[in-house]
Amino acid sequence: MFRHILIPTDGSDLSRKAVIYGVQLAKESGATVTALTLTEPYRVASMDAVLVSVGEDEYEEESSRISDQALEQVRTAAKAAGVPCDTVREVHDQPYRAIIDVAHARDCDLIVMASHGRRGMSALLLGSETVKVLTHSTIPVLVYR
Repeated sequence: MFRHILIPTDGSDLSRKAVIYGVQLAKESGATVTALTLTEPYRVASMDAVLVSVGEDEYEEESSRISDQALEQVRTAAKAAGVPCDTVREVHDQPYRAIIDVAHARDCDLIVMASHGRRGMSALLLGSETVKVLTHSTIPVLVYR
């Protein structure tokens, strides 16, 4: 059925459920999994340097820690299921575009993702990044709700 499944994750509870579902689907299909975490580039929120509370190094360190935890969840689930798993961490200012680009670059034939992530529900029913992936992807997308 599927050969290679991309699972974007942010480590949230809903995202973890999508990971478990995606890994199980990969097991049943004999597919491999690529887990993806995304971080937006560091941005200074103020023109006044005195008002900036988090420096770039601290931001990068915390982003890396969160990404590593999320990717480890996927590695653990994949190992338990006996599913081959690769991981990718991307820094991109358009997360939906990075998801689609990685799916194409890795020759994925399915994207499994949560209906919304850490940002909450930016749209009425689906997260804004999920809606953008659904709208722009030519690769099938399975949204876990």
